[in-house]
Amino acid sequence: MQPNFENTAIAFELKSDSELERAYFLFKMIANEPLVRIGTAVTNFAIKAHLPVEGLIRATVFDHFCGGVSEKDCLPIIDKMFEKGVCSILDYSAEGKEVDNQFDFALEKTLEILDFVKEKDAMPFAVFKPTGFGRFKLFEKMSAGLDLTSDEEAAWDRIVGRFDKVCKKAHDLDVCLLIDAEESWMQKAADDLVLQMMQKYNKEKAIVFNTFQMYRWDRLDYIKALFEKGSKEGFKIGAKVVRGAYMEKENERAIEKEYKSPICKSKQETDENFDAAIEYMMNHLDQFGIFAGTHNEQSSHKLISLMEQNKLEPNDPRVWFGQLFGMSDHITYNLAANGFNVVKYVPYGPVRDVMPYLIRRAEENTSVAGQTSRELGLLQKERKRRKLED
Repeated sequence: MQPNFENTAIAFELKSDSELERAYFLFKMIANEPLVRIGTAVTNFAIKAHLPVEGLIRATVFDHFCGGVSEKDCLPIIDKMFEKGVCSILDYSAEGKEVDNQFDFALEKTLEILDFVKEKDAMPFAVFKPTGFGRFKLFEKMSAGLDLTSDEEAAWDRIVGRFDKVCKKAHDLDVCLLIDAEESWMQKAADDLVLQMMQKYNKEKAIVFNTFQMYRWDRLDYIKALFEKGSKEGFKIGAKVVRGAYMEKENERAIEKEYKSPICKSKQETDENFDAAIEYMMNHLDQFGIFAGTHNEQSSHKLISLMEQNKLEPNDPRVWFGQLFGMSDHITYNLAANGFNVVKYVPYGPVRDVMPYLIRRAEENTSVAGQTSRELGLLQKERKRRKLED
């Protein structure tokens, strides 16, 4: 049964009037591209200069897009969403770390969350970023096939050890683990490492999930090659498919370094690539665990149609939908109301550490045509329904 994504009463049921007004205000700000650029620059300056802006950030953009500063801080939100059938993925979103004790801290956080997930039905997945466990530059060097120094080899071995430790624990606890994708010039090393983990820990079912950014024109072929390999070697493929989060950076770097951009030429090509990946995986569902991370109504409807064609129940454990906390509630809550498996990615962490993530969210909402106006239109519709308009 296809959900009605226009149902704003269900979409915003958990939002108080003041939270709804804050969301409307935020998306109106995000819709203004020059304002986002200025705001980003000012915020970066204020954080670096240690100006007292955390309270303002916390009360506005942080509280809208993040669950809290700690796991405990997020629990009321997680429980509240679960009452409506929406699960959560706690995502420790501190980025840009460079030294081993920070990587070990991120590892310990992920291991803690795995224990948390095992105990809590509201949390079916754990997640981490490859560069949470090791330096970006090292992934980049490995991806380019460059020789490592002896120190770098030792550092890489530690990264492999961190990946293995967390994937083994996920396997032993029977908890699914999502590994995020990042920029294309570091991704090959991450892909190779995640493949090793799948070969080792996905023998019975998809435990370890790689993330495929479908705005890259090469990802569908990569998924197909992975399927062939998994079929031959006897392992399942955990596949989180998303459109992608680094488009401007990818295109700018390709121009600067004079190579062919890895990004599809148009949004339509990206949409087609995403839908083709979903269809391919649904046609080989015995080999895949599917996590469709999408804010697109058409792609969500398409996956539901494919599930219906394959006579799958809405809550088939092999198929999940996911959206980011603070965005696309009309998709999330209407999917949940119709019995589908759906999760919110709930970022958390100290305000200063989460700022790079928040800035990326604001920039992404500004650059993706129609996304912000869609959010605004739905929020406006709900304001009218609640008679909150001026």
